[in-house]
Amino acid sequence: MSQEVPAEIADHKPQSAPADSLAGAADQPTRSVIRDGVEYTLIGTAHVSRTSAEAVKSLSSSGNFDAIAVELCQARYDALTAERKWTDLDLYKIIREGKAGLVMANLALSAYQRRIAEQFGIEPGAEMRAAAVAAKENGLPLQLVDRDLATTLKRSYASVPWYKRLYMMAGLAMGMVSSEEIDEESIEKLKEGDILESTFTEFAEHSPELYKALIQERDRYMAARLREENIDAEGRRVLVVIGAGHMDGLCRFLETDSADPADERRQLEVIPKRSRWPKLIPWAIMLLVLTGFFIGFSRSPELGWQLVFIWVAINGGLAALGALVARGHPLTVLSAVIAAPLTSLNPTIAAGMVTGLVESWLRKPRISDLENLRFDITTLKSWFRNPATRILLVFFLSNLGSAIGTWVAGLRIFGELS
Repeated sequence: MSQEVPAEIADHKPQSAPADSLAGAADQPTRSVIRDGVEYTLIGTAHVSRTSAEAVKSLSSSGNFDAIAVELCQARYDALTAERKWTDLDLYKIIREGKAGLVMANLALSAYQRRIAEQFGIEPGAEMRAAAVAAKENGLPLQLVDRDLATTLKRSYASVPWYKRLYMMAGLAMGMVSSEEIDEESIEKLKEGDILESTFTEFAEHSPELYKALIQERDRYMAARLREENIDAEGRRVLVVIGAGHMDGLCRFLETDSADPADERRQLEVIPKRSRWPKLIPWAIMLLVLTGFFIGFSRSPELGWQLVFIWVAINGGLAALGALVARGHPLTVLSAVIAAPLTSLNPTIAAGMVTGLVESWLRKPRISDLENLRFDITTLKSWFRNPATRILLVFFLSNLGSAIGTWVAGLRIFGELS
């Protein structure tokens, strides 16, 4: 988006925040930006620093500000302040609505944060919680200015080629159950203050598209949200609590972006449409397999039934193996055998949806299982032990088995026909 920047904005340079408003800021980086008559005092924090949390608490309670803005979306705020608990998780509904993958990604991020908490004795985001608590105690408006986590993850996923997505998901899956301590490079990223960038640091460094979705777009989004929240509020003083890694970008966009903030926000919330051709692949596979059955039966009933047996045995067998590896209920494993050969010929439903729903019906998680999720997601053994995460594993692994089975069985069928 190329827009002419007003001279009065283009000439404006970042300023140091007024000393009287920053008593208690310790050695945290601070900047001041005045836009549309509103003074924004930005404090850059580290998500694993007690000093950052204490500095934010001190500033928030200083009486020098009229509002507090934080680098949080509503979902992350709810999770951080325990207003949304794991016990609210409705796995049956999640699987039915096709959101199991997104929930697994969220759990992976939570597992990474839990490992940091155990290693350093402080929860990532403690400074954000301190700002939220202080805003409530002092009767100040709390502005949640970050983009929704689900939107950021979806835009990040859509921004990279399909082969990088597989690599990214594999790395995320391995990272969430690793028993190794967080390495020094990741900790340095956390000190710069962005939990998402530190989680995907290896991918972001080698993928400009991913970096744009994770960092640059969020800088633009937060600048737009700040302007939107404080429109027609000349004279207001806003304390903005953000990760230090966002400081330069947010300042730049807050100073120079002349687009309508509401339009800017809506533009950055749009989920890119997926290419149409990948959606055609399952339908093409269905037509090819059915064509193979037709050719087989036209040659002889024996050959036709042999091809059907190959399809059911391989596709259903590998889906069942996935459910078995996930330690699914025996009836769940049986449902995989029955469902996978049929769902693979129906692109509108996946085998994992059937097995996940069956598992969630047979072994509905107890309240205690959901309450223990935040601890159990940090080890691979606990993922298999906790009924809630086991349902997600059943969904994922039976889907994976069915997908592999579709290709293996399909190739075997046409091998028999050749």
